Amino acid sequence: MPSTTLSPIRILGIDPGLRVTGFGVIEKLGNRLTYIASGCIRTDATTSLPARLGTINTGINQLLKKYEPDQAVIEIVFVNVNPQSTLLLGQARGAAITTLVAGGVEVAEYTALQVKQAVVGNGHADKTQVQHMVRRLLSLPGEPSPDAADALACAIAHAHGGQGLGSMSTKGFRIRNGRMILGKLSEAKNG
Repeated sequence: MPSTTLSPIRILGIDPGLRVTGFGVIEKLGNRLTYIASGCIRTDATTSLPARLGTINTGINQLLKKYEPDQAVIEIVFVNVNPQSTLLLGQARGAAITTLVAGGVEVAEYTALQVKQAVVGNGHADKTQVQHMVRRLLSLPGEPSPDAADALACAIAHAHGGQGLGSMSTKGFRIRNGRMILGKLSEAKNG
């Protein structure tokens, strides 16, 4: 009987931000998750937008070289109260995705609701709950920073849900104030 040996899958989670971009690296072997690293890429708010995007690009390139992830996952950003902030955050997210794709890494995307549901069991969990569950799931000695915890949560959600999570239905949901909420479904009547 041939032996089947599993190879570990290294996953890089990214929590995009223009000021602080969190990252978390884990390995999945079967059902076991192992913490590898986490932290933040910080940009200088006194520099130009292109310089800040360049810092994100450089930081993620360094992560790709150092940790050699097989897959990456990044949080999907929704419109929030301030449209200008949303546009800037979208540019930071775009810089991160472009760097990952240019580095040859497969990128998955999940909403914050999907990540929190997968990690905490509640899509509306707060940052403290996410930090606590990430610490427990990865057996960390202390709680990671909020940005690193969000990035690790993305990686954990991807490891647990894989492609199935990415196709989790959002039908019947709508966006209001940057949050996904259950909406009333209406069906068109032919008539």
